[in-house]
Amino acid sequence: MCFLKNPMSSLDRTRAKVFRALGDVLRLKILALLRDGELCVCEIISRLNVSQPLVSRHLKILKECGIVKVRREMNRRYYSVTDKRIFDVIEVVSPEFLDSIRRYTIEF
Repeated sequence: MCFLKNPMSSLDRTRAKVFRALGDVLRLKILALLRDGELCVCEIISRLNVSQPLVSRHLKILKECGIVKVRREMNRRYYSVTDKRIFDVIEVVSPEFLDSIRRYTIEF
């Protein structure tokens, strides 16, 4: 049996953090809204019809792993995606991909 001192690299940890951030429906909805550009938190709240604290919590998670960035203007905060390639990552989990793995899953 082989025991590694550090079996998880920094890249692995970062990938895991990004995938954890993407693993929430509300965060995916927020990112979908940001696909076309920057939005004020107030716009995200009204479009998703959820509370401000909930949206802020999810934006904080997305910001902490570098998926979104914030710009302050007066008393408003505007969020945007840092790298549009995040949508490529999300879209890899396509209906075709899900069909190909569905037979190996217990429940979706």
